[in-house]
Amino acid sequence: MKIVLAYSGGLDTSVIVKWLKETYGAEIVTFAADVGQEEELKGLSAKARKTGASKHYTLNLVEEFARDYIYPMIRANAIYEGQYYLGTSIARPLIAKAQVEIARKENADTVAHGATGKGNDQCRFELTYMALAPDLTIIAPWKMDNYREAFPGRTEMINYCRDHKIPVEASAKKPYSMDRNLLHISYEAGILEDPWFDPTTKKNKDMYKLSVDPEDAPNKPEYVELEFVNGDCVAVNGKKMTPGKVLKTLNALGGKHGVGRVDIVENRFVGMKSRGVYETPGGTILMHGHRQVESLTMDRDLMHLRDSLIPKYAELVYNGFWFAPEREALQALVDKSQEFVTGTARLKLYKGSITTVGRKSKYSLYDENIASMEGVQSWYNQNDATGFIRLNGLRLRARALAQKGPKTD
Repeated sequence: MKIVLAYSGGLDTSVIVKWLKETYGAEIVTFAADVGQEEELKGLSAKARKTGASKHYTLNLVEEFARDYIYPMIRANAIYEGQYYLGTSIARPLIAKAQVEIARKENADTVAHGATGKGNDQCRFELTYMALAPDLTIIAPWKMDNYREAFPGRTEMINYCRDHKIPVEASAKKPYSMDRNLLHISYEAGILEDPWFDPTTKKNKDMYKLSVDPEDAPNKPEYVELEFVNGDCVAVNGKKMTPGKVLKTLNALGGKHGVGRVDIVENRFVGMKSRGVYETPGGTILMHGHRQVESLTMDRDLMHLRDSLIPKYAELVYNGFWFAPEREALQALVDKSQEFVTGTARLKLYKGSITTVGRKSKYSLYDENIASMEGVQSWYNQNDATGFIRLNGLRLRARALAQKGPKTD
């Protein structure tokens, strides 16, 4: 038996490496994905081997993450439940895909992850495994009775690491958990499980890593121009950049001005509600600018059709169905809708806010001659509006005459 484990080097996966090897007598190969978390990835190979792994892989997936996962989602304007920019959700299918590829390379028959049975990540990992490698066996220790009996809490895990000389930096009382990547940082659990708890007070606001408190942001606004081609941002302030570089640049810019903080109670796929706090500075700016270029270039009914599909697209990403046929079909429609979404948005950043101050495009559908309230000559005939309104009001008149119309009391 050969198992490829998604590995971070933290407390959970450090314990799992040793536990898998002892429980199954298996060869363990560990894998860590660099998706822009900017955490210390050096030394993971030595640590994994010391814990019991026969081999370790660390892969730089930053540009692939931005290009093939974040950007397609931005083209869809996908936000879950109107607030969550899906930072953790969109990273998991890429990580699981890379893990499957390593399993194939290593001729492994099993993949494993350290996600709990209460969260969404278990769905995202395992649905991706099933979509890409249905023949592989999946091991999820946190959903196994014997594992939970051995490790009912963090104290037992810390003691296990101490007894087996596994190097970890952990304490029995962790105030919250974090997940970071190129798109965001999420905070949940611990002190945040109380939805009334305020993490923005002076005592608690050090929790935030990517952004300053909007109250502490510069007193002078800053302007940024985003250039889009077919729905993808290709330049910031006139400088051409790769998707990964765009996100890094906007993260720094948005963080400086306190942009992109969200505190929500969301509905998990497994059925429970969960409180999460998120920082998505670059993604928030990018999504805002994208919408502004769309406002100039997308046909009204096409935009409304695409917008009607945003909740479904976001739900598919959130729940882990990135590699499902319905997401692929929606992506085809989304990408077709972006055919003329090419242009520039100019935004003003100031103390946590984003204000649109300009947009332009060679494919703009905005006609000043038509839109103007001045007496400008154009091919729009205002007399046409009379018949247009009468036809649209026909059913309302019929209802009023035949059924005495709507109740107004």
